[in-house]
Amino acid sequence: MRFRSMILVTAVLVFLGETTAQDTDYGAGYQTMIMRNPSFSGTAGDGILRVSYMNFYPGNNYNLHSFYVSYDSYFPVLHGGAGFCLANDHMGGIVNDMRGYISYAYFLQADRDFYINAGLSAGFHHRGFSMGNAVFPDEIDRLGAITGFTSEPFENLNRTLFDISTGFLFLWKKWIAGVSVSHLTGPDLGRQGQPESRLERSFHIQVAGDIDLSPDHEMKLRPVGMMDLQDKYAYGGAGAVLESTNISASVVALADNNGDLDIQPGFTIKTGKIMFFYNYRFNLKSGNDILPFSLMHQTGISLILNNVEKRLGSETIKIPRM
Repeated sequence: MRFRSMILVTAVLVFLGETTAQDTDYGAGYQTMIMRNPSFSGTAGDGILRVSYMNFYPGNNYNLHSFYVSYDSYFPVLHGGAGFCLANDHMGGIVNDMRGYISYAYFLQADRDFYINAGLSAGFHHRGFSMGNAVFPDEIDRLGAITGFTSEPFENLNRTLFDISTGFLFLWKKWIAGVSVSHLTGPDLGRQGQPESRLERSFHIQVAGDIDLSPDHEMKLRPVGMMDLQDKYAYGGAGAVLESTNISASVVALADNNGDLDIQPGFTIKTGKIMFFYNYRFNLKSGNDILPFSLMHQTGISLILNNVEKRLGSETIKIPRM
């Protein structure tokens, strides 16, 4: 077990130092969207509490998982939506990232069928280290025994920093497009001032449509697309969601500039004010031939806590249930 921890801490530290500080990937779904783009706050109208759990590389005992919770609603007195989100990312039991933001989105009706949401979020990003079970290379003698003594200076590495994100959402008839920028403050999660420890600004683009498949508007096809850019890393995907009144199914193909190709199917079940959702991503092609087949399980629940008068008309697109 300690040998596994040694391998894990080495991998985590190399990852943090050489991957241009890329963010935790929450997938192409809309259940965690206000974390990326605050202009989505309150777009659904109703006050919705969303809770989800993500397990990365399941079946490999890497102990990489994330918890996410958010609430957002439309508030007439604010002429827009507001909410909050919290995320806790556990990376191998050694590195832990916790983030929390409050967000606000101003809703502007620019034309009869054209709306613009302008959003801003502010909060904190905390990175903590727990080295109690870690084994470093200089703790292993020539016979492979663990001495328990290390010269590695890993004390007092915890950091809590202020962070800001902004974004816009454009809604025209039955189509939406969002664009946002995260980490405007460029928080430095290290203590040495090294460029690789700073979170680079992350750019996000989302698009979605709404196509009726039945005269009663109960069956819909929603094409979706997304793209993320952060430093030298580019990541994008496209797919569709087939929705009925109480159930929907989705599939999204995802690719990045490392040569990875993934597929993410999922489904949701809605009953009354409760919606259950599940996504499973697996790897079709690995650019470096080291990615496992199973990449991520995501499951969660959305609860409508209060109904409010919707700002948008009935013909305006609703956020895809994925």
